[in-house]
Amino acid sequence: MFRFSAIFCCFLAALQAGAASAADAVPPARPRIGLVLSGGGARGLAHVGVLQALEELRIPVDAIAGTSMGAVVGGLYASGKSPAEIDTLMRGIDWSAAFRDRPARNTLNFRRKQDDREFLVRFPLGIQSGNFRVPRGLIQGQRLTQTLRLETLPVATVDDFDELPTPFRAVAADLETGERVVLERGDLTSAMRASMSAPGVFAPVEVDGRLLVDGGIVENLPVDVVKSMGVDIVIAVDVGFRPVARKELNSALAVSNQAVTIMMMRETGRQRSLLAGNDLLITPDLEELQSTDFTASARLIGLGLAAMRANAERLARLSLDEDAWQQYAATRTGSGKEQAVVHFVRTDKRSERFSERIQAELGPVLGQPLDPVEMDERLSHFYGSDNFEALDYRLVRDGVLTGIEVSARQKSWGPNFLRFGLELQNDFQGGNSFNAGVRAQVTEVNRFGAEWQTDLRVGANPLFRTEFYQPIGYTSNWFVVPRLLVERQSLDIFEGDRRLATYRVDDRELEFDFGREFGSWGELRAGIIRGNGNRHLQIGDPDDPSLPPRTEFDRGEFMSRFSVDLLDDAYFPRHGDLFTLQWNGPRESLGADANADRISLDWTHARSWSRNTLVLSAAGGAHVSGPTDQVQDFYSLGGLFNLSGLSPDQISGPQFGIARAIVYRRIGNGQEGLFDVPTYVGFSLELGNVWQRRSDASVDSALFNGSAFVGFDTFLGPIYVAAGFGEGGDRTFYLLLGRIR
Repeated sequence: MFRFSAIFCCFLAALQAGAASAADAVPPARPRIGLVLSGGGARGLAHVGVLQALEELRIPVDAIAGTSMGAVVGGLYASGKSPAEIDTLMRGIDWSAAFRDRPARNTLNFRRKQDDREFLVRFPLGIQSGNFRVPRGLIQGQRLTQTLRLETLPVATVDDFDELPTPFRAVAADLETGERVVLERGDLTSAMRASMSAPGVFAPVEVDGRLLVDGGIVENLPVDVVKSMGVDIVIAVDVGFRPVARKELNSALAVSNQAVTIMMMRETGRQRSLLAGNDLLITPDLEELQSTDFTASARLIGLGLAAMRANAERLARLSLDEDAWQQYAATRTGSGKEQAVVHFVRTDKRSERFSERIQAELGPVLGQPLDPVEMDERLSHFYGSDNFEALDYRLVRDGVLTGIEVSARQKSWGPNFLRFGLELQNDFQGGNSFNAGVRAQVTEVNRFGAEWQTDLRVGANPLFRTEFYQPIGYTSNWFVVPRLLVERQSLDIFEGDRRLATYRVDDRELEFDFGREFGSWGELRAGIIRGNGNRHLQIGDPDDPSLPPRTEFDRGEFMSRFSVDLLDDAYFPRHGDLFTLQWNGPRESLGADANADRISLDWTHARSWSRNTLVLSAAGGAHVSGPTDQVQDFYSLGGLFNLSGLSPDQISGPQFGIARAIVYRRIGNGQEGLFDVPTYVGFSLELGNVWQRRSDASVDSALFNGSAFVGFDTFLGPIYVAAGFGEGGDRTFYLLLGRIR
């Protein structure tokens, strides 16, 4: 018995030893690592360098929580993007363009391009219930949203952020209640955008009925959020601001920024106190870089990388061996990469008014694999009406079918708008002229997107014009435009260099046009014009039989016009072309005083190298047949870039021609950021004149003029401060805001 017991005990000991050896052979489970990325505007680009260092050190990330720019960088990583891909994206974004909501000019419909060329103030005031309204943010974020949408498309149908390649949370703030909102499901792009919507800069984002803004105002470093995701170790990266010294509090903006920083620091301090002994806090030294320094992306990314490398020894304990790292990396790739087929297109409930137009616009994508480039082009065409605050889409599932749900938001400060313009000129000799204008615009009048537009101008050349633009069909480029015009202008009559007379011309016209747009690049229209008016001699010899004191006239004419507009900018173009050819044919059968034919053309070409731009242009007009003494049909010259030494419309005649060369250079530090105002200095050379007969036109009889100017391309529109010079000592000073021609 003793021998059996001894043998049995030895057997048990052997089993225990074997079990211990087996336990030693199984590696212990590694700790779950959570990453916290704070907000900080452009300073948040340092987070890209943080991700690069984590990959370099082979440190896995099992959960991410981010605020503001930290949510953007973290959300991109959580979607499965590699640090290298995020680096390429952030360095490649044109931040100046991303912060300009208006569609790129090459995507504007042709009607909006026409508005551009009239140089009204770019920024419209909204009118609602008799009150003026302005946007809820300087930036609506359309371009930035579409960039994020494109980059996260592979996981667009993921509704639960725990199912992303890396579980993710974004922190935002409820603008109505001030509560913290942790976004853990829904649309990833909307979550990232909401978290970075700095109040007053970006418009709030609506998510599940709540207006959300930048989470930095309630929790800029969400340590508690990532801890609630079941992690064992936290790496927190804080790129927020620190209070500045008294000597730097030298402006109202600096004081307000200091106050916001102090308020945010209290919550950030509380979050830091949640970090335990095994957690790590990384605070990159971002020097004096500001939240708006997006053009310093390479420098910021490098500083984030350097901060992590400086803590490499502390981080080394979290590093995986090569095999384990490859296994981890494999879990972040390969999901959601298949290209979804679009089985249906629908709108959300708030966009049902535009459902038929959106269905018509996106109809060709049905049954096709989703092409994000085509989607962007089609939505850009729709957004090109410039009537929407935001136009977005997301992939959704309905059972086994995948489709597109479109969200179209009219401008919250519309749909009725006012735009303004101003012109001031002075000739340094007591003479000056002034024009001020306002445009009232009623958009989305009916389901086809009709518009009613009315212009009123007061000053030297009063004008009233109203027109109704009616598209024919949802996606058709055909349109009709009835228009009423009442205008008064002063026209000078010259014989050589001698002014014979000045007429005041009152003109009343009713016009009906029919036309077609060709994408965003061109337009062909034809119309019939009926009207009447009178011309009254203001200055001149009333006894001269060639200068009747008062003459009535009637209008009845055909009109046709072909226009091409490929300029990248209406104010300060860097490249592209503009061309317009127009024919007017008064006919007695339509009620005109005499048969006639007039032809005019205008051509502009812009070309740039580095910061310098050369704009060449030429324009001309002629009375090909019919009488040449109809003052109301004369062409006029005078004004900035239009014989700059002369006052606006100072000279007029039945024939004209002008050639221009304009050179300008962008000045400043060359950075393009959130509040950048491009500034240009330049000069123009102009050669042109008006003539009574076509045979009189010659280079020898043309007037040589020029100008020197400074131009500011503000978010309101162009501002010019210029001096014009002409032959014989002609001088004119210009201050233009939203030129109204």
